[in-house]
Amino acid sequence: MTEFWKEHSKLATVEEMMLDSRASELTEHELPEILSMLPPLDGYRVLELGAGIGRYTRHLLTKAAHVTAVDFMESFVEKNRQNNGHHGNATFIQADVTKLDVPQHSIDFIFSNWLLMYLSDQELKTCMEKMLNWLQPGGFLFFRESCNHRSGDSKRDFNPTYYRSEAQYSHTASSVQVEGPDGGQKFGFETVMRKKVQTYVEMKNNPNQICWLLQKVPRCSSAQTGFTTFQQFLDNQQYTRRGILRYEKMFGAGYVSTGGPGTTRVFVDLLNLKPGQKVLDVGCGIGGGDFYMAKTFGVEVLGLDLSDNMVEIAMERAATEKLPSVQFEVADATKRTFPDGSFDVIYSRDTILHIDDKLSLFKRFHSWLKPGGQLLISDYCCGKKPWTPTFEAYVKQRGYVLYTPSEYGKFIQEAGFSNVRAEDRTAQFIQVIQTELQRAEAIKEEFIQEFSEEDYLAIVNGWKEKLERSNSGDQRWGLFHATRN
Repeated sequence: MTEFWKEHSKLATVEEMMLDSRASELTEHELPEILSMLPPLDGYRVLELGAGIGRYTRHLLTKAAHVTAVDFMESFVEKNRQNNGHHGNATFIQADVTKLDVPQHSIDFIFSNWLLMYLSDQELKTCMEKMLNWLQPGGFLFFRESCNHRSGDSKRDFNPTYYRSEAQYSHTASSVQVEGPDGGQKFGFETVMRKKVQTYVEMKNNPNQICWLLQKVPRCSSAQTGFTTFQQFLDNQQYTRRGILRYEKMFGAGYVSTGGPGTTRVFVDLLNLKPGQKVLDVGCGIGGGDFYMAKTFGVEVLGLDLSDNMVEIAMERAATEKLPSVQFEVADATKRTFPDGSFDVIYSRDTILHIDDKLSLFKRFHSWLKPGGQLLISDYCCGKKPWTPTFEAYVKQRGYVLYTPSEYGKFIQEAGFSNVRAEDRTAQFIQVIQTELQRAEAIKEEFIQEFSEEDYLAIVNGWKEKLERSNSGDQRWGLFHATRN
């Protein structure tokens, strides 16, 4: 590695550091894109690993309380010091990250751009553990890597880089854990966001530049689900790849939520979308609604989902749809940040039932919307308590957090929205399920051939149970529409 970087750091230019002849042009576009993914850094103690000549250092220094910029190559460190040493809140260190020593729990945010791909698998795991230790609880790690194959066009006589898959990085990050400050509680990383660098997609037709934003959180296996993170529960139990595909077979191509394309058309019509508007879809599933909005109304859509499996399938669908105006990312909407006034519309279908603190989420939505922006949500709700034991058990098993439609509407109002319409659409829900049961019967043989009779019965019986719960008054379905003043 030393020999490789001696060869590529002689002049300490951005072209050398990025190993790309188009480095200056790429930087102009990708730098603001990368910075937009970071959490607010006010007052943060930042550790920048693989800082190079300081492409990002100067921006981090304007936001953070202090930045410690570390790089392997002396020429890069000196160039960074020349460019950014006038800032009083900077420290520059030449060090090998695999040997770096940082006090435990002393850092709020670690930033790394193209570093981990230069570590072996064992070094990567050790480095992830060290970073987890260096961060204080609640701290963040951002890293960006070239996945699958090389991206730069510089000539290389030899190349000691490890081009891992996204899944390998995600697995390593989710598998490490360390003890907390008191020695008892275990801590691990949880995904806040994972997405492609769009600059590389657009300028180089390269979808292999991937960014992660992770947060250090307490690690405990939930008695309710048996998984250490909610994301693991979603991907391994609630939304396995097979489970998603069998839902899609029933609901229609691109859809995994109630009513498929039918309810989507009806609900989206309420928004009166205009070309060029920006839509955020929270809990986008496999993207059917997003493709529909982009194709029909000419809007730009960003789809978020916490399930890796959902986003992976959405990306596969996107490759055939060829719609650059639709993007997807793995993200936790309760932790993701966007600048105020980023979107014209926030749209969510049957997703927020998973989220405990709905009021906080709706306040985030309110800030992300432009003045006059619209919120449209459909979601599972409930009737007034007491519930039947069957419904009580169902909600507990799924880990849902449900309210009556009117209570739900009050949360939206309390978050600052106006013109709040909270409608109980349970009658429509019942009608849709009955229609879906008829459709299921019509495609039964085809479905069983593609999946199995067991899969068929799992869905059909699930729908029949939904009908019973809805007819009893326990399970309700709400539609919510509101605007930001």
